[in-house]
Amino acid sequence: MSILLVEDDASIALVITAALEAEGFAVTHCDTLAERDAQLSQRKFDALITDVMLPDGDGIDTLAIVHNDHPRMPIVILSAQNTLDTAVRATDTGAFEYFPKPFDIDELARTIRQAVGSASGVAEDGEEPIGTGLPLVGRSAAMQSVFRMITRVLRNDLTVLILGESGTGKELVAEAVHQLGHRRTGPFIAVNTAAIPAELIESELFGHEKGAFTGAVARHIGKFEQAAGGTLFLDEIGDMPMQAQTRLLRALQSGSVRRVGGREEVRLDTRIIAATNKDLQPLIAAGLFREDLYYRLNVVPITMPPLRERPDDIEALSRHFFQLAASEGLPRRQLTAGAAALLSAQAWRGNVRELKNFIYRLALLAREDVVDSDGLAALLPAEPDLAPLTSERADLDAAVRHWLEERRPDSGTIYDTALAAFERPLFTQVLRETGGNQLRAAQALGINRNTLRKRLVDLDLDPEHYTRRA
Repeated sequence: MSILLVEDDASIALVITAALEAEGFAVTHCDTLAERDAQLSQRKFDALITDVMLPDGDGIDTLAIVHNDHPRMPIVILSAQNTLDTAVRATDTGAFEYFPKPFDIDELARTIRQAVGSASGVAEDGEEPIGTGLPLVGRSAAMQSVFRMITRVLRNDLTVLILGESGTGKELVAEAVHQLGHRRTGPFIAVNTAAIPAELIESELFGHEKGAFTGAVARHIGKFEQAAGGTLFLDEIGDMPMQAQTRLLRALQSGSVRRVGGREEVRLDTRIIAATNKDLQPLIAAGLFREDLYYRLNVVPITMPPLRERPDDIEALSRHFFQLAASEGLPRRQLTAGAAALLSAQAWRGNVRELKNFIYRLALLAREDVVDSDGLAALLPAEPDLAPLTSERADLDAAVRHWLEERRPDSGTIYDTALAAFERPLFTQVLRETGGNQLRAAQALGINRNTLRKRLVDLDLDPEHYTRRA
């Protein structure tokens, strides 16, 4: 079996050739588009491996012509231009696979074996070109894996479940799948299921008929119907009430919805993408999330890595956010090499969202257009002070010991004593971790917002004190 390799880096070409020849392939190597075309005109190859940036042009630009002339020859694309746009362009040509550099040579060899033995690689007819993608930035291996997963779901309607911590960019992935896929001309409807009161979520998602409940003065079209022909993005799906989960499962199974108070089944033409920052398996074990719904949603999982697992992307992200800030009227800034290294060494617990907020703040407040390490350090967020929590935990220990020693009838239960001693440090820590966000704090504590506000007043805690200002 013969492979045509188009690669202008001699060392990379040597490694690929050696690996494929060890697998029994005959490899013909060239380093320009002109040589590629000459080789393809002279003989038939079982597969083509091509770099993108070649001395005489872009290796992707002319692949449509190659596909037209050799429709059954699978193509594998290599590229050091590791952006989502490159991954999408590669997939849009009908390429069998796309490998960002550096790549695993064993994985490349396995892919070539699959490609040669497969009937795939034939371009789909009637597809219009897909344009530039959304600002998902990253050259790290973790982000390249995300890019490759996105390209796999652009031409189908498989349900996607996006997993990852808050602030990692889950909604950006959902928007990319929509805007780069075949439903891009339809609407993109995003719903934060955690922000909708439990008693209203079914009406919001599925709609309701006039008179379905008190206050339903007119028919309401739900998000599923609003997203017809496009994509419905269900964010924070792990916080969806169980009753709504049951109706969502039925909608996914039947391909239709029934408005609250209605009898008519409305057929769906909507792609579903869900996301959560929670580990759903413990919720399933605790009976808080339906296992059958999980399997319906988790057809294609895409995991967004936290920023601490992709520190090499921080400098590129900071440049991107500086550009965005400048486009919105803020001063144009850049970092020295030392400042960029300092930024990359920080722990961004709020992930990309926190980094973006900080870069905007830096663009506004920095004194110099070129920010050095000292200028950066002066504005870096301080690590939270946990000393008060440590002190209050000591008070809790003392209170429990005192109750056990005294056991006075009028002192209440040990639970009352422990709660009184521990509630303030607990609420304090939750406010710290949520940045003073009362909705998230209430959800974390398992209470409603009114109860939270009352307890904060009783405990003399001001949530504004813990707000992360950007």
